[in-house]
Parts: sequence; C-alpha cells; structure tokens
Amino acid sequence: MLHDAQSHVCVLSRLVVVVCPVCLFLIKDPTITSTSMRNIPEVKLALVGVSRNCFPAELTRVRMDRVVKACKKNRVEIIACETMIETERDAVKALAELRAKKANALAIYLGNFGPEGPLTILAREFGGPFMLCAAAEDSTQQLIDGRGDAYCGMLNASLNCGLRRLRPHIPEMPIGSPELVAEMIAHFTRVARVVIGVRGLKAISFGPRPEDFFACNAPIQPLYDLGVEVMENSELDLLQLYQAAASKKKRIAATATEITREVGAASFKNPAKLQQLAQFEVALIDAFEKNLGSRAFGVFANKCWPAFERSFGFVPCYINSRLATKGIPVACESDIYGAVSEFMAQCASLTPVTLLDINNTVPNDLEIPDLKGAMRADLFMGFHCGNTPTCNLCPGCNLKHQLIMHRLLEPDKEPDITWGTLEGTLKPGATTIFRLQGTSDNHLQAYIAEGHILDANPYSFGSIGVFGIPNFARFYRHALIGKCYPHHTAVAWAHTGRVLFDALHLLGVADVATPRQASDRYPSENPFGT
Repeated sequence: MLHDAQSHVCVLSRLVVVVCPVCLFLIKDPTITSTSMRNIPEVKLALVGVSRNCFPAELTRVRMDRVVKACKKNRVEIIACETMIETERDAVKALAELRAKKANALAIYLGNFGPEGPLTILAREFGGPFMLCAAAEDSTQQLIDGRGDAYCGMLNASLNCGLRRLRPHIPEMPIGSPELVAEMIAHFTRVARVVIGVRGLKAISFGPRPEDFFACNAPIQPLYDLGVEVMENSELDLLQLYQAAASKKKRIAATATEITREVGAASFKNPAKLQQLAQFEVALIDAFEKNLGSRAFGVFANKCWPAFERSFGFVPCYINSRLATKGIPVACESDIYGAVSEFMAQCASLTPVTLLDINNTVPNDLEIPDLKGAMRADLFMGFHCGNTPTCNLCPGCNLKHQLIMHRLLEPDKEPDITWGTLEGTLKPGATTIFRLQGTSDNHLQAYIAEGHILDANPYSFGSIGVFGIPNFARFYRHALIGKCYPHHTAVAWAHTGRVLFDALHLLGVADVATPRQASDRYPSENPFGT
C-alpha cells in the first residue's frame, strides 16, 4: 500500500468550535473559555486581604470589595475570604476558612502596606500556589488619610517570602487598579492550574526506550523534586493488561462504536483490527484509573515499537491520540518528560495537545502564502506517526498503516501488524512548543517558543505540519542542540508561553530558554557571525 501525499489545506479563524466525536466538548479560544476534558485540575482560588495595623483596615476592605466586583464583572471565579489579616492570629483564622472552602490557590492582596510576617505565615501554611498583588493609590484627594503605601509594602512582603524560602507568583506589574488586579488574578488562575497539576501528577510508563534510541532517557530525580510520582512498568505488564481487557466486551463494543463514528467503518478492511484497538483503549483507561493512587492526575509514556507490533498486532498511535483527546496524554517511545510536558501544555491551553518530533526541514519549493513573521530558515516540520487528536487535524485525516514501521517489520507484505496510525495535516493556527527536561546531572531545564502552524500542504505522511516560529533557526542551534534537548516537543494549539513561563518559575525551574531576537546573542553564539 502506498501512502498518498496529503493534499488538503484548511484555514482557521480565531474562534473555532469543534464537536469532538470522542468526548463531545467545545473548543474555543483558550484565553476565553475552557473545555470539559478530564484529567485537568479545577482551580479554586481564594482572595484574602491584608492590612498593617497602623493603617486603616477599612482601606483594605473597600479596595478588596472593588477587586471582587471587578473579578465578577470579568467572570473571574474567586472565593473572597471573609477574614482580613492584620495579625498572626488572623492568619490562623484565615487558614481555617480557606481549608473549609477547599481553596487550592491563593491571591494575597495588599490593600495597604500589609503585615509581612502574618501574610507569609499564611502562605507557608497554606502550601498551595500563591500570588502577591497590591492596590494602587486612588486619587490625589486621598493621599493623606487614604494613602495605602502598598507599593512599599510589596517590597517587605517579597523580602519576607525570601526569608521563609517561599516562591510567590508576582506579576510583572503587581500594583494596580481593581480592574488590573482582576486581570492579574485571571492569569494566575491559569498558572496555578499548571502548578497544581504537576504537583498532583503520576507518570505511568510501560517499557524501556527502543534499542539504540536513548534520546528521551532522563533521570527521574528532578520529577520527584517537582512532586511528580513515577510508576515504571514493563511491556509484559501492558500486554497482560491488554489480554485481561478482552473480557470487557460491552466496553470494547462501545469504544469500537466511538472509533467507527470518528474515523469511519471503511478504515477497517479487517474488522479484527477495530476490536483490537478498542480493547487496547479499554486496557489503558483501566490502567489509568487503577494506578493513580495518591495522585489526582496521570499521563502515560509507553514503548510503541518495535516489539509492540509483534506482540499486540497493531500500532498504538491512534489510540494514543484518542486518550490525548480525553485529556490523558500518551507520550511515544517511553518519553516520561515528554508526557509531563504535554500535560503542562494541556493545563495551560485547556485544549488537547500532542507530542511531535522536531523533524525535518521545509523544501524551498513548498509554497507557503503566509509565514506569520518567520523567515524560511526558521521553518520546520513537526511530525509523529499518528498520535495527534483528530480535533487538531484538518478534515480528511485517515487511519492507515505506519510507513516507517512497515519498512522495518513487514517490508515484503501487505500491512498488518503496522496498522493503526492516524494520518493528517496539522490544523493551522497559533501554537506553542514546549519541553521540560531533566539533564544527565539532575538539572531541570525547559524551553518555550510561540509561533504558528502554517496553512501549507506538507506533502508527506503521518500527523505532520509546517511550523513557523520567528527566530527559530538560531534557537534550534543554540538552545535545543546547544542544551542537548531530545527531539520530542509538546505542542499546544494556543499561545501559552506566558502561563508556562510563570508556572515554571513557581515550580523552581530557572533555566528556561526562549527564542532571542537577532540583536540578542546566545551565550554560545559566535560573535563573528556564520
């Protein structure tokens, strides 16, 4: 069987509404609304006001009331803490209130100078992600009895966080009007979602890396340092789970119906393949639900070749894509850091994500009407066998065999055990590529780059598309190659760099690479030019 070059091209508007046949949710601009995917933290953010006892407490109360109204107007969900903190005793009372209301993120608002000790005691005992923000002065008519000095108080609050070794989120401009503070809180909600997710995550892996393919091996100590739990299993464990799932006939039939609705009955010349894929999905869902244990969220990092095909009789790519659509990323090739990166990108974007190879250059004769600010040298193709959700592919995607695996495993026969991958062109639009990585010496590093998946025909196979990221050529050389990143990258269909950057800071990841302008050299870049 020959693979036809993909010929369809699609155009995205800013607002996209997709009815996903797997879990039936609506995707809109992720800066406006979220999806109903499972496996994503629910953020319950509390706002607590603080006041230094030599300032009028009423000043904080009035200013906080305005922030609450601004949040309500902008549909920013918060829990307004009734206890205002002036003393350490107030901090204890506020903590009890926050726990009773099940808050898991905290915005501490300095309506005036604020009590640096009690507010940081609250943050320490609260334990979840927290931010500091403060009130700007209102009017020249109120600079005697109505002056709050929160601009000064933020300095002392941050210093005291340092003394207690606390890591707050502090906005770039942390002092503002009620409307600006509401915007800060809305952004922090997105940041907190990533942090809460990582700290409650379990990465479940099956199998080692394929032979002579060490690119995604990495130490797990840094993941434990972040709070991620890791559960490593063998391929035999996965095979036994798959075999045990054969008895779940009703669930297999229901899953097979979903699959047929998504990709069509014509995709299965051999009906047995449909049953095999459905059984594999049931097995993975069972493994997910039974193994979370103390964690609230989970991802998979599974070996997918070459022994997999001979043992299971199919490739797992398409089922991996379906789990990603449901909010459970499955990284290829036992890439644990890739799976964690996907989960973080999912929490930041609130949309299904994928894991792709930063794969190949773009031929000069490939016509691309709009490079979206990138240069031809910045372009690359992102590719993987077929693990990308259908909602992230242009119309016309198809279930096929995996060409590379077919070459390796059954080159002289019709595809059989290499069947089960999803081919299609990546849907064009805004994108963020992202990776969190543990280095060989247990150092955590990450990169973030924003750009666009371009409206272009890639003329190739697999789940594939053309990426245009401004200033990527130098970034590829001096960040990705220069810092020894592997070839896998998490891909979100949204610009989420701001959220991911702030979340990494809260998680203590200081080494974060981003593309630099031409006038800003990388430390390893030759100052004398190419």
